Amino acid sequence: MTAHPDTHSDGPRIGIRAMAEHDIDSVSALRLAGWRYAYAGLMPQAHLDAMDAREDAARQRARFADAASASTDLVAEDADGAVVGWACFGPGPATEHTDGAGELYALYARPDLIGTGIGRALMAEVLRRTGSWPALRLWVVEGNARARRFYERAGFTPDGAVSSSDVDGVPVPEVRYHRPAGRTP
Repeated sequence: MTAHPDTHSDGPRIGIRAMAEHDIDSVSALRLAGWRYAYAGLMPQAHLDAMDAREDAARQRARFADAASASTDLVAEDADGAVVGWACFGPGPATEHTDGAGELYALYARPDLIGTGIGRALMAEVLRRTGSWPALRLWVVEGNARARRFYERAGFTPDGAVSSSDVDGVPVPEVRYHRPAGRTP
């Protein structure tokens, strides 16, 4: 486990390590809680309410077992070994990133622990592990101001690319952020 002590004296002491198969149920529950927290008011509530942790865990298990998957999953755990954060990253889509840039696919902290250093510790480890890539990109829901501030503090800037997905008939616009290698926040 890579230890990353929290910078807040009242925050949890956490460690960052590679995700293991036994973490999948915890990661799925955390991811769904994160979606419900971050996207309330930005996506239809019925969609968020209908998300099922068992179905998400089944998808995570299939992805995790796929030997061809080039993604890397990290978890943050507290002093008791409970999963309190998750990040997933890997190569960017070839259709988007012809420069060899990587992509941060997801980064979540347990909603009740946001602001305690978990996200910063995960981000620091992601950046350490992707430091040899020319850049790292990510997509963030346009209306998710908290996440956008977090990524901007980590040295990411919007690069002008936009996309929109349809969630139960509601367009959900996203913006792409970019962080060149070697950039310090």
